[in-house]
This record gives sequence, C-alpha cells and structure tokens, in this order.
Amino acid sequence: MHEETLIYGLKTCDTCRKAMKSLPGARLVDVRAEGVPDAVMTRALDQFGGALLNTRSTTWRSLDPAERERPVAELLAAHPALMKRPLIGAGETLYLGWTPETRAALGVA
Repeated sequence: MHEETLIYGLKTCDTCRKAMKSLPGARLVDVRAEGVPDAVMTRALDQFGGALLNTRSTTWRSLDPAERERPVAELLAAHPALMKRPLIGAGETLYLGWTPETRAALGVA
C-alpha cells in the first residue's frame, strides 16, 4: 500500500507551493488551519529539534525575548507559523525544508 505524501506548511508559502508542484499527489496540510498531528510533531521534534523553529520569520521577530525562551514544542503549539517549512511526511520518513537533499531523497530534480 502506497502511503500519502503530506506537506505540512502554509498555503501562502512560496516554498510549500514549489514542493506541492513538484510532488504530484501530495496533500498540503495548512498548519494554521489544521495543525500538525501530535504524533508527527513529536517525531519531528525528536528528529530535527530546534531546527524545526524558523527564527527568520516575521512571527519570530514579533515575539518578545521572554516568549522566545519558551520550549520549541510550546512555541510551535502557540504559533504554528513558526515551524520551518515545509515539513514533508513520506511514509515513515520526515524531511524538513525544500533543500536539494530533500528533493533528491524524494526523487525530484
């Protein structure tokens, strides 16, 4: 059975749109509207840790210093747009970002 490829990101994110275009049949999960399932978020935090946090985002820059000190899991729960995008789930494997390494692993030129 072939598992669905899920792209966790934002429908307004250009990088997520590029990933969607390159991965026909993938489904975008808008993290603002739908969130990330707890089991997926736990695996992503275990695998990527602090790299899951997008510290270059407008959302991050708008946080006060005390807010930025919160644990990554709490920040992402409170501000889903802080998640580095896209987070791609292909079967049991998670990929973070639309990097050349991610594209190669997913068989995309």
